[in-house]
Amino acid sequence: MLTKEQLKQILASQRESILKKPFGIKREILKEIGSKQKLPHVIVVTGIRRSGKSTLLRQIMEKYYNKDFYYINFEDERLLNFDASKFNDIYESLIELYGEHKTFFIDEIQNVKNFEAFVRRFYDNGFKFYITGSNANLLSKEIGTKLTGRHVDIIIKPFSFTEFLKLKKFKLEKNKIYLTETRVKIKKLFEEYLKKGGMPEYLIYDDIEILMRTYEDILIKDIVVRYNVDNVTQIREMYQYLISNFSNKFSYNAIKKMMKMGSVNTVKKHISYLEEVYFAKTINKFDHSLKKQIVNDKKMYIIDNGFLQTISTRLTQDKGWLLENIVFNTLNNQFIDVFYFSDKQECDFITLKQKNIHSIIQVTWELNEKNKERELKGLLSAMNSFKQKTGLILTYDQEDELIIENKKIVVKSVWKWLLE
Repeated sequence: MLTKEQLKQILASQRESILKKPFGIKREILKEIGSKQKLPHVIVVTGIRRSGKSTLLRQIMEKYYNKDFYYINFEDERLLNFDASKFNDIYESLIELYGEHKTFFIDEIQNVKNFEAFVRRFYDNGFKFYITGSNANLLSKEIGTKLTGRHVDIIIKPFSFTEFLKLKKFKLEKNKIYLTETRVKIKKLFEEYLKKGGMPEYLIYDDIEILMRTYEDILIKDIVVRYNVDNVTQIREMYQYLISNFSNKFSYNAIKKMMKMGSVNTVKKHISYLEEVYFAKTINKFDHSLKKQIVNDKKMYIIDNGFLQTISTRLTQDKGWLLENIVFNTLNNQFIDVFYFSDKQECDFITLKQKNIHSIIQVTWELNEKNKERELKGLLSAMNSFKQKTGLILTYDQEDELIIENKKIVVKSVWKWLLE
């Protein structure tokens, strides 16, 4: 058991560490937090490991609180197995160190069992909380029981392309986007973003080991340990297969047979773990019947392209797969429902907003004589099915507008679409 002096030493070093942390690239999501900062609600910041949750906390502290706050980091091994009943000891230590404040910033709070009782008690006494965690299910389940309607969820993700450009110190001037020199620079940076992705720490230090360690921590600490997974080799092989075959259709039953797993439910459970730690997302084939959506083949996309270069064993040089993964992650950030379409033809993405068709999108590296008919047929098939007059084809670097069967098809480069 930690003494009061030991607690003070830990808390003081943690505060010094967070205040020394670089301010970093100003995150776009900071605007969303700004609109919620004055609410009494607990703000829950979740997202994949190493995506910049602590840096975001640092930016919130700087922007809104100066030094008028308390900070605790439960990722610190010195607080391993901390007993939630001892939270008052932490609070007393913080008062003795820094006086009385009304705002808590707490990193990786899900590492403390029954933390939600402490948060609720202090919340009821007028305290403001910003808490982070790397597991969607654990946080929502635990907070939901004690703080129903009293918390706001913010999901932080790897850098967007515009944030990536800021990191590279490229200042985008809207009026100059059509200049040849500007386009050449943007395309060169986009090629780098396409391969490396947007994980902040990896981009800053350019060390592939960072991504490999992050994945290992997700696999072992966030999944195997937290969910008491017995067969580590089996789950590792299953994830390897899914990551290597991202964007391809798969069925739970086929995975069960291939990996010799006991049941389809085991497969579903293991895949749900990847989603709960924000590493991947599965989408359904669109169908008006929810039952058919559930039983139809799925597709999986990975949170960041950097992991695809690191973990995937896919040998193809077709960069269209990487484009598709970026497009999905961008769509998935926009509070819309994303599906794939498959009839006699296939279309990559159908998006719905408030149950209405929002967009129909096909993604290909290049529209050429070999694939043009197939890509157009897939898009038109989806457009006809949903009675839509406009469709979008996203490519690496083509611009065009086609009128086919009285329907408008816009061809646009992904990098330009991202900047819009």
